[in-house]
Formats: sequence, structure tokens, C-alpha cells
Amino acid sequence: MIVPLRRMFYGWRIVAAGSVLQGLGGILLFHSFGAYFVYLQSEFGWNRTLLSGAISAARVEGGLLGPIQGWLINRIGPRAVVYVGLVIFGLGFFYLSQIDSVGGLYTALLVLGVGSSFTGFFTVNIVLANWFVRKRAFAMSAGAMGFSLAGLLVPAVAWALANFGWRATAVASGVIVLALGLPVAYVFRHAPEPYGLAPDGDPSPHAGASDGDPIAIEGFTVRQALRTTAFWLLVGGHTSALFAVSAMSVHLIPYLVDQRHIAIEAAAAVAAAMTAISWIGQLLGGQLGDRLEKRAIAAVCMLGHTAAMIIMVFSASFVPLAIGACVHGLFWGIRGPLMMAVRAEYFGRREFATIEGFASMITGFGLFLGPVAVGLIADLTADYRPGYGFLACMTLAGFLCFIFAPKQVPPPLLDLS
Repeated sequence: MIVPLRRMFYGWRIVAAGSVLQGLGGILLFHSFGAYFVYLQSEFGWNRTLLSGAISAARVEGGLLGPIQGWLINRIGPRAVVYVGLVIFGLGFFYLSQIDSVGGLYTALLVLGVGSSFTGFFTVNIVLANWFVRKRAFAMSAGAMGFSLAGLLVPAVAWALANFGWRATAVASGVIVLALGLPVAYVFRHAPEPYGLAPDGDPSPHAGASDGDPIAIEGFTVRQALRTTAFWLLVGGHTSALFAVSAMSVHLIPYLVDQRHIAIEAAAAVAAAMTAISWIGQLLGGQLGDRLEKRAIAAVCMLGHTAAMIIMVFSASFVPLAIGACVHGLFWGIRGPLMMAVRAEYFGRREFATIEGFASMITGFGLFLGPVAVGLIADLTADYRPGYGFLACMTLAGFLCFIFAPKQVPPPLLDLS
């Protein structure tokens, strides 16, 4: 029952809740694993390929769950999915605190991958795609701000790791997930129409309709979407972007500490600055995405990612390396929330959760392969720079995907009685 909350459009409450949930996943896992990386490598002697493979396996698992997750959101609702995910996420941190083997590390991160997938980007943005149409890019950008602002707390996690150890930090992370996440998840509702509302807070066209009146739902079926060239090029561009985003999140701190001999606190500050800049990018991207063509914005951002990777290759001192990381963060922030928004714009709301599930299954390989490829190259060459050169090539390929994606075709309408 959400009638008493109509004074402020309920969708904005979901934006705020989604921002908190994405922030939890960002600070406690996505942004911080590079700092865990250093301590796990020091304690157990595991190499870069093994450690980056563990976090990458968790990410690709989350992607592979996409079709199932989309089905669950439609079947039992997003709030139930988030509740289950938070419990799994919290338990994953408790298990991480007890590991003493490679098998334990991979198991813990696979559990964390399931939990973070159920509570994070995918679920939040599926819901926001239902609650917003005209303001969709801004809403998704605002919902992702918690993830970016969480990066400002990476130095705090680094401090906790240095002063209390990685095991105690993992336990505290699990407690935070459960204590903060479970109350926030109550806000989630799947779509506005069952509550007599309309997307964006507009007057509902069905407010006076009887139960038997038809309601027009725009969008492609899964089969129709998968048969379009646009789907594969948009997903291909997103996948190439995630090569760079995931590799930077895992390897930025180890690169700065191990190869450039920068103190871990300073390296963590660079990671925090990168994500803080991405927050500014999200503010800009949310405004631009509702006014300009999202696909064109994404193409420009891919060139920005490419420039950032080139800076990382040819820089040797702290300041230019920090600039490269911040350039990456800026274009990541502008582009990131537009990825699901552009697909919602292309394919509509009719079966979007399931369509996005298939897209997530594919883009998950970018999350997996990016850190593994850079870690493997670094292990083979004893140098991170060739890996960043590889990322520059991948992001340039992503630019081509967005440039050649066909322009938007209006989705068909479906009358539901």
C-alpha cells in the first residue's frame, strides 16, 4: 500500500533505496577487492591471475544468473529477490573471513557474486526502468550514485584492512550488509500501474479504467529483441566497456603499489578519486541521456575510456596515473547508467526484465575476462602496461559497436486485457 506516499512520486524513493544498495556492493566488494588483493597475495602468496580469476568468476556468475534473475523478478517481485540476495551477500562475507585455501576463496566470492547480483545494478535498474520513461536516464544515474560515492570510502576500507586485518573487515562487512540493507529493501515495488500510478509521476491513463479494460504495454518480446542487430551491438559495446571497468577496479591498486611503488593509502586515494569523478559523470550523464541520443553518448565515452587506458600505459609517476584513472572514472560515470537505459529505450517494458537478463549473461563475460586477461598478461610479462594496452583496444572496439548500432526503432504495443 503506497497511496499515502503520493505527495512525492514513489519512484524517487526507489531511486534512493537503489542508491543505498548499490553503494553497499560498491564499497564492500567491487571497489575494495583491489585492497583485499594486496593482503591476500601477501598472506597466501597467490598470484595475480588466480586472485583476479576469483573475483572475475563471481562477476561472470552474476551475469549468467541474468535470465533466472529476470524471471524471478517477474515471478516473485524485486523486493523478495533483494531480501534473498542480502542474506546471501552477508553470509558470503562471513564465509570469506574464514577461508584458508584457493577453493575457499573461490567459493566465498561465488556466494558474494550471487548476493551482489540479486541486490545490485541489475535488480535496481529493472525496477527503475518500470517506474521511469521520460526521466529514465536521470533516475538510473541517480540510483547509481551510491555506487560511485561508495568509492570515496575505499580509504576507510584500506584503513580497516591495515589496522584490523582482512578477516575482521570481512565480518564487519557482512554485519553492515544485513543491518542496513534489509530495512532499505522494503521500499522496492515492481511497477507503478498496480498502485494507480504512472511512470515519471505522470497522471495515470488507467485511473478510471475498470479491471477488464485493456492496458497497452510497449516493447519487444525476448525473441524479437534477440533477433535484432541492435541488441547484439549494444550488448557488445557494453561488454567491451566492462573489460576496462572490471580490470581497473581489480588491478588499479596492485598496479600502483607493486609496479609504481606507490603507498597503498595513496593508491586507495586514487581509486577513491576515480569513483568520485564517476559520480560527477553520472550527474552529467543523467542530464544528457534524457536530452541527447544515448547511443551516441556511449560511443563518445568509449573513446574516453580508450584515452584513459593509453594514459595508464605511458605514465610512470603518481600525477599522470591519477589523471588517467580519473579520466576513466569520468567516462565510466557518464556511460554506465545509460547502458540499461538505452536498451530499455530500444526494447520497451513488455519483457524487459528477461531481455535484460540475457544481456547481463553476455556482458558478464566482460566482467570476468577483463581482470583475468590483465592479470594473466601481468604475470607473463611482469608488467601491467601491455594489459592496459589490450584494454585500450577493447574499448576502441566498443566505440565501433555503438557507432554501428542501428538507430532506435519504436517497440510494438501489446494490449493486455
